[in-house]
Amino acid sequence: MQGQPMIILGEDSQRMKDKSAQEHNISAARAVAESVRSTLGPKGMDKMLVSSMGDVTVTNDGVTILSEMDIDNPTASMIVEVAETQEDEAGDGTTSAVAIAGELLKNAEDLLEQDIHPTAIIKGFDMAATQAKDELDDIATEVDPDDEELLKKVAETSMTGKGAELNKELLAQLIVDAVNAVTVEAEDGSVIADLEYLNIETQTGSSAGNSELLEGAVIDKDPVHEEMPTEVDDADVLLVDTAIELDETEVDAQLSVDDPSQLQNFLDKEEEQLKKMVDQIADTGADVVFCQKGIDDMAQH
Repeated sequence: MQGQPMIILGEDSQRMKDKSAQEHNISAARAVAESVRSTLGPKGMDKMLVSSMGDVTVTNDGVTILSEMDIDNPTASMIVEVAETQEDEAGDGTTSAVAIAGELLKNAEDLLEQDIHPTAIIKGFDMAATQAKDELDDIATEVDPDDEELLKKVAETSMTGKGAELNKELLAQLIVDAVNAVTVEAEDGSVIADLEYLNIETQTGSSAGNSELLEGAVIDKDPVHEEMPTEVDDADVLLVDTAIELDETEVDAQLSVDDPSQLQNFLDKEEEQLKKMVDQIADTGADVVFCQKGIDDMAQH
């Protein structure tokens, strides 16, 4: 028996195989899908989630609900992956995707009870998926990128259940404006939004109604001096990857001063070197400077 793996299971462990394993896995996955079914559609209900730490979340967003659930069944976990993939690819439709997956499993279970082989069921699902894609192309509504009202309705629908209903009109307008700002026309005439140029920054202490669209860069850092402006239009930006301060010696050194004027001369030399560094920055014409390392207090003034 040398080299054979040994697995020690607890007394309450159960082993399933063949048809019983199929039934168990399908039931677990369908149970997960059923947990979000009631949130689907315009009359879908919100769910209150309470974490082990006592944090409360109220939502009808499928991926949010599923991500908060403690699921240990591998097949059921795949249902969660369906929602997460849908969220990553489309940003919406997670509950619909999970509900469809649950119905497919239900039909698969019925077919298995009729002794239809799983391979045949999978092949049938593949054929159905191809047909569904063709049908979707026929029934889909083409959206004019210039139809702002329709685009806002799409944005408002996507926000449903995410806690933004009180400010959905404002947020929908901001979303449409933001997407239009990064939309370009491709060589084939199609319209593409480069979402890599969009970023969402959150600030605590205010409401979603105070949200605004900034056409520029937002740096979540405090200025080094309170008199510095927090907003600069048409900025000339300088990026500095070295410290704006005098380097300390790598070895211990002592300075012997016999006269107060010598100390003053030493301090003047330090100030002169700092001023030279600051003047070099000022000569670039930059009105915004980002420094990766330290900035001397004297240089800040």
